[in-house]
Amino acid sequence: MIDAKAFWQKRFNEHTKETGRYLKYIFNGHIAVAMIFFLSALAYYYQQWLTELPENFPTAMIVGIAFGLIASYSPVRTLLKEPDLVFLLPAEHQLDDYFKRCLYYSYVIQLYLVLLVAAALGPLYFASYPEQGTRYYLMMMLVVLVFKGWNMMANWWMLKERNPNTRLWDQLIRILLSIVVFYFFAAGELMFAGIVTVLLFGVTMYNYSLAKKKPGLVWDVLVEKDQARMRAFYRIANMFTDVPHLKNTVKKRHWLVGLLLKPVTYKQSQSFDYLYRITFARSSDYVGMYFRLLVIGGLAIYYVPNIWVKVAFSILFLYLSAFQMMTLWNHHRTIAWMDLYPLRQEWRQKAVLKWLFQLMLFQTFLFGLLFIIQWNPLGLLLVWGGGAIFSWMFTQSYIKPRLI
Repeated sequence: MIDAKAFWQKRFNEHTKETGRYLKYIFNGHIAVAMIFFLSALAYYYQQWLTELPENFPTAMIVGIAFGLIASYSPVRTLLKEPDLVFLLPAEHQLDDYFKRCLYYSYVIQLYLVLLVAAALGPLYFASYPEQGTRYYLMMMLVVLVFKGWNMMANWWMLKERNPNTRLWDQLIRILLSIVVFYFFAAGELMFAGIVTVLLFGVTMYNYSLAKKKPGLVWDVLVEKDQARMRAFYRIANMFTDVPHLKNTVKKRHWLVGLLLKPVTYKQSQSFDYLYRITFARSSDYVGMYFRLLVIGGLAIYYVPNIWVKVAFSILFLYLSAFQMMTLWNHHRTIAWMDLYPLRQEWRQKAVLKWLFQLMLFQTFLFGLLFIIQWNPLGLLLVWGGGAIFSWMFTQSYIKPRLI
């Protein structure tokens, strides 16, 4: 007989110990300080922008999309592991209390997202709809919390459905309905918001009726989803410290691999150039991380009005990208052939430094194009010149001594 409460407490303690070990590195790292600077600058210009907000600005649409996505994004953390597929599957009927606690934990742990989005959009909403007042906005926050609970239960019931297409369509329908509800709510159209709310409640109850017909949970899906969320956390933690047990997925990306490998010859001295370029292209970590920072940095540079803050953001995102790409050096640390093949160690270091420098130069070039679009010759000169100098100095004085 399994004590579900004791089992939950054990898994919860293991989970908090594991995540807490990496959170202390995340909040004490260089990137955290840089992001505080970035968010502070954005908050300053956000307040300035609100003073000149156009009358026809689509605030209701933005609030509807943001709140709808936050309310419908309600994954369930089960804290299950691969061996549970064998040892716990026969005892599923004894784990009702365990899964109830999983639902409570999942709901509470996601409330910070609601608070962050509400705090970010509050000034915009009050600037667009001053007549609504704080009480109306707080009521809308309460509706978000209720909808989040509905969506979490719907997600839980759909975890008894094995067909991924059915789960996907259900998720898309609930996302769309949630966005429409909060769009009408933000615009003050409470009657239409109520009608769509009834539709969403009907979809939720339909999920419940489907779940009642299923014999049990799809355990392999539960484990797969929980592992995917832990991998996402480990990828974030890997930006700040080494995560030895991070499992990486590999994607083919033939077009990107072909593009990056064109300049590489088949000389023995370029073996590591080939290795690290193809690792960057095919690993699930680096490409997405690099282009996300590129897009976020580009948006910040484009919309911030002050030229010196634009340049500062350019250097900041060059630093963030290079700091995270440094983990390429340790990506193949567990592969023995790198020590067995007759390849010089200095070739490896040279290949990593060269590739990181090229990535930073490419990012510098793209940031400079934004100044051309806005026709800012001084900013273009500062970003291209300063970015190239910073890229060289950062790779040689900061990265190179750490490639041991």
